[in-house]
Amino acid sequence: MEVGIDSFAIAPKNKSESAADSLRLLIERIVHADKVGIDSFGIGEHHRSDFLDQSPAMILAAAAAMTKRIKLTSAVTVLSAADPVRVFQNYATLDLLSGGRAEIVAGRGSFTDAFPLFGFNQADYNAVFKEKLELLLKLREQEIITWSGKFRPALHNQPVFPRPLQKKLPIWLGVGGTPESFVRAGELGLPLMIAVIGGQTHRFAPLVDLYRQAGIKSGHSPEDLKVGLHSLGYVAETTEDAIKDYFPGYQELFTKIGLERGFPAPTRQSFDAQNSVPQGALLVGSPEDVAKKILHHSEALGGISKVTFQMDVGIPHDKLKKALELIATKVKPLLNS
Repeated sequence: MEVGIDSFAIAPKNKSESAADSLRLLIERIVHADKVGIDSFGIGEHHRSDFLDQSPAMILAAAAAMTKRIKLTSAVTVLSAADPVRVFQNYATLDLLSGGRAEIVAGRGSFTDAFPLFGFNQADYNAVFKEKLELLLKLREQEIITWSGKFRPALHNQPVFPRPLQKKLPIWLGVGGTPESFVRAGELGLPLMIAVIGGQTHRFAPLVDLYRQAGIKSGHSPEDLKVGLHSLGYVAETTEDAIKDYFPGYQELFTKIGLERGFPAPTRQSFDAQNSVPQGALLVGSPEDVAKKILHHSEALGGISKVTFQMDVGIPHDKLKKALELIATKVKPLLNS
């Protein structure tokens, strides 16, 4: 099982640290993740003041110049509000810069800020994503493109460069909880990255079954139908220490999001309900507790090939670096023993 980190490049909350400082420290953590043995590092995409990941490919390109082994991926590319040609060019360039280590997780994102920013109508939420994903996949397969759609100008015998170093640039489909998204990923034969933000991870088991059934029915090999989990999590020497570090920032972040979306602020009780039970979505604890929980999730979902930790809740840089070491040297071996 691959083990990765996803970051949303959280913006500084106090005047003692600048945006430039935050990005510098993020690159330092990616370099550290590479050195200690983390398999991948992903940068999300948001268009709001809380985060600094508005241009993820640029952050990953900076990391490419300073790393040697780690895979560099989006997490998630908000494809609905982007031009697939530019997305492909950005990540093909990243692939060349990194020596063949680029990947894309294409999705619609959990916020809608990008739609008005880039002039798209939210009423077209599903249709525009479907069309743009089709074009992105075609760009991956063909150097010269003829294509037409509703939401982007047509392409007529148009060459698209550069081409990536990898023969087939890896593209995962990032999904939330809609059955249609799981079936689409299966029909296209794309690896699936499930964003598990809360609740119980086991609730995705019927949807993963739909994904695999759709993939096999469409003629794809079971080996190509990979499932990954993007989970909120953090690792410290003990579970008590991990919760002490993680919960305050988690509560602050989701209280703010709750005010925007109309759900209640998280309490320690609701946090424990998701973290302390085997089915719960949160992966916050000691290496042993977290590894045991991931293996439990994998069994429930019929096997997963990748898990990524999203630790951005305002935890200090040095503690995040220590968490990277624990994930690489203790959690990962337990998952692959």
